[in-house]
Amino acid sequence: MAKIKFTPDNQEEELADGSEIREVCENQFNIPFGCKDGICGTCRIRVSEGSDNLSPKNEKENDLLPENPNERLACQVQIKSGTVEMDDGYD
Repeated sequence: MAKIKFTPDNQEEELADGSEIREVCENQFNIPFGCKDGICGTCRIRVSEGSDNLSPKNEKENDLLPENPNERLACQVQIKSGTVEMDDGYD
């Protein structure tokens, strides 16, 4: 089982290895979503630890978030295994 830790609220959720993180981010961590297709960038998250436990950035993420490798779009990410710590990506 993989685990996501949402640091602002000190919440944790377990997911099956290989799962998309969209539903957990939206329902448990209250990350806002717009298009859910990687176009709008509303679901931006910042990964502070465990980025190697996530799927690689795809073309949509690279187009919207080219400057920071730790910023991801929650609608596009799968957790491979292990633990990932993140926040909502907005200061």
